[in-house]
Amino acid sequence: MRGPAFALDYSGTVSYKDLCAKTTKEHQESHQKTMSSPMYTFVLRDDNSTVYAEVAKILISTGKWKRLKKDNPRFNLMLGERNRLPFGRLGHEPGLMQLVNYYRGADKLCRKASLVKIIKTSPELKDSCNWFPESYIIYPTNLNTPVAPATNGIGHMKTNPKTDEREVFLASYNSRKESGEGTVWIAKSSAGAKGAGILISHDANELLEFIDNQGQVHVIQKYLEKPLLLEPGHRKFDIRSWVLVDHQYNIYLYREGVLRTSSEPYNSSDLQDMTCHLTNHCIQKEHSQNYGRYEEGNEMFFDEFRQYLLTTHNVAMETSVLPQIKHIIRSCLTCIEPAISTKHLSYQSFQLFGFDFMLDESFKVWLIEINGAPACAQRLYPELCQGIVDVAISTVFSLSADTILSSPPFSTSPSLSSNSCSSPKIRAPHHFGPFLKL
Repeated sequence: MRGPAFALDYSGTVSYKDLCAKTTKEHQESHQKTMSSPMYTFVLRDDNSTVYAEVAKILISTGKWKRLKKDNPRFNLMLGERNRLPFGRLGHEPGLMQLVNYYRGADKLCRKASLVKIIKTSPELKDSCNWFPESYIIYPTNLNTPVAPATNGIGHMKTNPKTDEREVFLASYNSRKESGEGTVWIAKSSAGAKGAGILISHDANELLEFIDNQGQVHVIQKYLEKPLLLEPGHRKFDIRSWVLVDHQYNIYLYREGVLRTSSEPYNSSDLQDMTCHLTNHCIQKEHSQNYGRYEEGNEMFFDEFRQYLLTTHNVAMETSVLPQIKHIIRSCLTCIEPAISTKHLSYQSFQLFGFDFMLDESFKVWLIEINGAPACAQRLYPELCQGIVDVAISTVFSLSADTILSSPPFSTSPSLSSNSCSSPKIRAPHHFGPFLKL
């Protein structure tokens, strides 16, 4: 009588146990081959971003990512240059889920003039007078931009794509001057960076003439005349906080932050000395002989600042400063979510933002500006960039063994179904590595 089919092969020499062992070995070898070969691809198109250069290194080190040439369209991830992103061509490669490191339209928050317009015209930000200095958009007169009337500036701004608020500014300036309130204002180029295109003055006409001569749109903003100062040295500072928005528009605050400090004592009677008024690294390093005297690289990190606030002012950062910072970040980013979210598009986005704040002498937090492509303090690169990979990239393109085995290489991410763009927001963990979900 013939024995069971699985007991022997036709030669009668191979047992079922050996056959299972052979099959298992082949499966493991296939698994190891799959695990050792890249599963996803990316392109790096921004040669100037130190943050994304570090992110690229981390991705390659996992062994699961392969870097392609810049012009290759068959990528899973684009680490692109903010102002040169081909949004219209994303998400159209068959079988590929594509993720890009910027949100289209996020520049509305990151250009000074458009930030002012959003804050003034958004009903959701009606409490902004408590955390954003009084500000006005000013166009040079040679651009012939429609000028808003002093009595209905907001209405004019809502119905016109461009509005010159010089008349509204002059009305406020004169009112403050008559009542004896602070009259120091600062003019800042809307697209300026590193302290360029800035004037601080008591004189409204001087500010307007400066903008006309510069030939580009500026913001005139009420200067914070009574900032909280650091001792020793009686010095100004601002606060940089990094914020990551993932593909599901979950908002994460990086736990570490840095104070960019001035090297010179604050002097409200001398508005010409930029080193005592502006904390930009380039200005401090180039123009102050005291650069690095108080803090290495003119940077103080949150741990040291927490201790400073507690010992010098008996103020707890966690209960006084951070709640204000979180509220401002949430308010600004949720305000523009309907306009920029990619949850219903054929591709996905994430973005790192740099929020810059100041504290006044009453420990009130004021938003100064938002950077859409922030650099990072040198010592924070490893943790921050690893956090970007873990929170914003690996949640889209899973690297777990079980998930990878069930998905072909370079395909749509296993963690996102074909309908994922239209799915409801997934509840994200409250803490994600060095990030806190807001």
